[in-house]
Amino acid sequence: MSRAKQYDRIELLNRSVELFRRQGFNGTSTAELVTELGVNRKSMYAEFGSKQQLFEATLEHYDKNHLTRVLSPLEAPDAGLESIEKAFYGYASASEGPFSGLGCLLCNSAVERGALPPESGRFIDAYLERLNRAFMHVLTNAQNKEELAPTVDINGLAGFLTTSLIGMAASVRAEAAPAQLWGAYDVIKKLIQSHSLAKQA
Repeated sequence: MSRAKQYDRIELLNRSVELFRRQGFNGTSTAELVTELGVNRKSMYAEFGSKQQLFEATLEHYDKNHLTRVLSPLEAPDAGLESIEKAFYGYASASEGPFSGLGCLLCNSAVERGALPPESGRFIDAYLERLNRAFMHVLTNAQNKEELAPTVDINGLAGFLTTSLIGMAASVRAEAAPAQLWGAYDVIKKLIQSHSLAKQA
């Protein structure tokens, strides 16, 4: 008869999110994972297979849960231009809260991609694609509702917003001065408003 698990997989993933977010993949040892997760090495390997597989499971968990909460306003079916301002406002606000110095696990991993195992690249690619797709969705909505001029290059603007959001998330991780992030937010806000036909009316 097999013994019942003495742990919850989701709880283990939540704990590993915080450890990998603080220390990164290469900065986190197996011994630290065992201590942080509160399970023995045998149980950890039985559940996830390896440190690399645990990391990938953690990235997937973070994408489905943490990142989804952040991007849900942008990915909503009726998302409008105001959702872009709110997204950048959230990252600027994070520079003054408990996430300062932590940032976004997927963004941190994207910045450190060169030092990660190649297998992790697919998660980084999916993250970048998801951000760009979310902005494209909002901008397409805005053009369809005639809130955004048809002459606006939404592909280029979506790419700019994706890059800018990643830069802000990386700045939160780097503990940049809040004034720097609020300044960037203000520029993004004015840019979006300058393209908004509703603001110009």
